Formats: sequence, C-alpha cells, structure tokens
Amino acid sequence: MIQLNKGINLGGWLSQCNYTRERYETFITESDFERIAAWHFDHVRVPFDFNVIEKENGELIEENWKYLDNAVSWGKKHGLNVILDLHKTAGYDFNDFGNQAKNNLFNNVKAQERFLAIWDRVSKRYANETNVLFELLNEVADLEFIDPWNKLIVKAVDVIRQNASETPIIYGGVCWNSASFVKDLVAPPSKNIIYTFHLYEPLLFTHQKAYWVDALNNDRDIPFTDSMDFFREESKVLGYMGENLLRAKCDTMGPKFFDEFLNEAVKTAEAHGVPLYCGEYGVIDRANPFETVKWFKAVHQIFEKYHIGHALWSYKEMDFGFTGDHYKPLRDFML
Repeated sequence: MIQLNKGINLGGWLSQCNYTRERYETFITESDFERIAAWHFDHVRVPFDFNVIEKENGELIEENWKYLDNAVSWGKKHGLNVILDLHKTAGYDFNDFGNQAKNNLFNNVKAQERFLAIWDRVSKRYANETNVLFELLNEVADLEFIDPWNKLIVKAVDVIRQNASETPIIYGGVCWNSASFVKDLVAPPSKNIIYTFHLYEPLLFTHQKAYWVDALNNDRDIPFTDSMDFFREESKVLGYMGENLLRAKCDTMGPKFFDEFLNEAVKTAEAHGVPLYCGEYGVIDRANPFETVKWFKAVHQIFEKYHIGHALWSYKEMDFGFTGDHYKPLRDFML
C-alpha cells in the first residue's frame, strides 16, 4: 500500500472557493507541487467539490477534469502521492451541520446514486495511477448518520473496486472526522483501506478568533497552556464541539492529552489491520505562532509514537496558510 507520512492539504483550490476558471488556473500550479516536494513532503491531499466537475443537474463539466488530472500528473512528476478527497458532494456539506434540508444524502436515494456515480467516474479515470488514493467524503458531521454512512461506505468501496482493485481508499467517522468515532467505522470491506481522522483539539486554541465559530468570534489570545482546568472550563461555551475536553481524564494538556485522545482510534485501526491517518490538523493563523509551534510539537510526539501519517491544513491561505508570513516560525519548525 502507498505510504503516507508527511503531507499537506491544497485547500481552497478545487474546494471552498469561488469556483472560477481563474481560481482553478492560478491558485495552485505545478510550481507549488515542485515547492512542496522540495520541502520533503511526500503527499498532497487535494480537496475537490462535486460542483467543480458536475453542474447542479448532474451534467458533467468535462473541461474541469483537467485540474484533477493536473494534480495527479504533477504529483507523479515531483514524487508526491495524491489523495483525491471529495470534500463536498450533492446532498452533503460539512458546513451545513444539522441542516437536514440541505444535508439529505443519507435519506435521498438520488443523492446517494449521484455520490456513487462520482466515485465510479473518478475510480475509472485514475484506476491505473500508482500515486493516487481515494478519500470517500470529508467530515460527515452529524452523529445520527453513523449507520447510514457506514452503509454508504460499503457501497462506495464496492463501486470503486469494480474499477480500481488496488487503489487505497480512505474513510473517516462522524463528528467532523473525530478520532473519537473511528471506533464506530465499518470494518474494512476490502483490502487497502485506511482509517482517517482530523485533529483540531483543543478547538479553543486551534480555532481561536475564528469568525465562523460564534463562540470563538472574538479577539481573545489563547495560549497553549498545559492547564487542563483552563481548557475544560473555557471549552464549555463550545457545547457539542467542546465535549472531548470535558470527557478527558488526563491532568495536563499536551502530549498526555493527545495520547489519551487518540488511543482508542489507534487500537481500533490495529484491530482491523489498517493504517490510521490524520488527513487534517493545524492551527488558525490568528494564534501566536510560537504558541502554535508548542501545539505542533505535542501533536507530532504522538504521531511519531503511533506512526500516524498526517497532512497539514493548509498549504495556502484558508485562515491556516502554511506559506503565509505569519507562520515563518512554524515553517522553520516543520521543515
């Protein structure tokens, strides 16, 4: 199976963008792949939204497939593995948590057929590319979708395997790919399966001053302190998104917390004989960069302990931009 060690996300290129030709042509180019390879990353995760390659009515946008083709060919040229991550599909957007009118994938047969048709097309197109991996869907958020998501995973794997018998397939659990829900994932229905999770704990720190999170939309500077009491108390305002802190048993924030938090996911992956992979992790560019480096040191200590491959969120802009001036201390540490 393809090894994923140190990667980076190309967020904002073919996903979460203004969906214009200019964006697709200029936001990421081959020179970025060359730069990423020179920095000794070994893979890129390429989020793409369904509406880049399909119209609202499901009609294909043939000319836009070239951007996925470019990602695959540039990756191959520069020695990078490429995860094709379906970030949004018709009927499911992780940003619409709780909105069942918009997020109707799991109770809408036509939306599911469309989802499976996307993976049929993608897997046929890239079946013979030895540097490609398929990630079924980014961040299913709602807890009530555990069972229907598992059922859809099995169907999607079956569709892909009819075209691509060896290509690794990645999927994660609910609650925005929380490590806490890896235990609820369906057992691998095929060989070459990878379990994934995303890591933004504690959210109070990693998303401080985030304008899209009401409870954090303020000017407070949050340090990466080792005080669990601080993070438990301050995370209460996050409700559902702060529960992992409230449930933690360890007495200090840092490596001890991350070890405890990831331990169950590690054991689940080991029991099922699959790799465990962190598809996103990072800290908002509004945080103090030196505090951010402390967070990365703690996280990496546990990634190394359990041999967990990982992809930084994100390469450019997107409020987490690794290439921005703000994060020169982080680049110095990471590189």
